[in-house]
Amino acid sequence: MDTLVSLYSKGRFLGFKRGQRAQHENTALIQLENVNSKEETTYYEGKRVAYLFRAPTAKKGSNIRCMWGRITRPHGNSGVVRAKFRHNLPPSAMGSTVRVMMYPSNI
Repeated sequence: MDTLVSLYSKGRFLGFKRGQRAQHENTALIQLENVNSKEETTYYEGKRVAYLFRAPTAKKGSNIRCMWGRITRPHGNSGVVRAKFRHNLPPSAMGSTVRVMMYPSNI
């Protein structure tokens, strides 16, 4: 009997942290799938986030590239979290899907 275990859950890149006038590109806002409150986001703090995209040229035999980040804290009261990526996400990624890895585990 084989059971499928998912190593990640989905999230959506909404945009960048911003004030009324200034936008802070070093912090991304991510809406987590099936997470609707600030209390539910505590499980995801410290988890790694991967943004996968297709590049026009192949490297090491693949066109798929990955940008890594980490969830830092909640943002608001509706299940949105802040994440910092090693390299800032491009604006063209807004609205696209990211993978929220189930590691590192803090339980």
